[in-house]
Amino acid sequence: MATTSEFAEIAALTGDPARAAMLQALMDGRALTATELASVGSVAPQTASGHLSRLLAAGLISVEKQGRHRYHRLASPAVARMIESIMQVASGQRRGGSRTLATGPRDSALRAARTCYDHLAGRLGVRIADALIGRRRIELACDAGLVTPAGIKFFGRIGIGEEILAGEGRRVLCRPCLDWSERRPHLAGALGAALCSHSLRNGWIRRLPGTRAVAVTPKGTRIFREEFGVRLD
Repeated sequence: MATTSEFAEIAALTGDPARAAMLQALMDGRALTATELASVGSVAPQTASGHLSRLLAAGLISVEKQGRHRYHRLASPAVARMIESIMQVASGQRRGGSRTLATGPRDSALRAARTCYDHLAGRLGVRIADALIGRRRIELACDAGLVTPAGIKFFGRIGIGEEILAGEGRRVLCRPCLDWSERRPHLAGALGAALCSHSLRNGWIRRLPGTRAVAVTPKGTRIFREEFGVRLD
């Protein structure tokens, strides 16, 4: 169990506006350079390097070296869950006397469909989870889930690997993740990550530049309707 000082250290690290912006930028699951993260955090490259060193030392991010470049990503799904939870709490707070701001086009796109670290979120993610539960392909409890025999057959048919469905590896196979915009769970865990990458690889969804939002392609609209029972209109 974390000590009070450890708790305070993590809270302080995530509480800085520049570091918070960098962590949110990494929530789409991709790795970014220090230069890219400096731009996101609106700080000088030298300042960004200091922030990233502190995040690395605390275990919130990891670094991958590729040639002369260093790429930063969130250290684990647990870190992503923490950030998503903070976003959920923050979005529900009303500051005294402030008016609720109307969401712009980017916010609308994020609410419709986005990545939450490495799995699908927003209305798309929640509707997929609802459809999988409704057709008894998965079961989700408070912080756990399972894939039913019908689900194993279904995911195998659409091309999700048997090694994932067998639960190989350390990561939890199937669990809920509370969606900060929909206030209902979407699918996370190894299965959620596999479904997201499978959707991108097969052209069911595509990333939108400069944001975590994704767009559902015409092919994806058909697949989600016919295979999952999800209607997006």
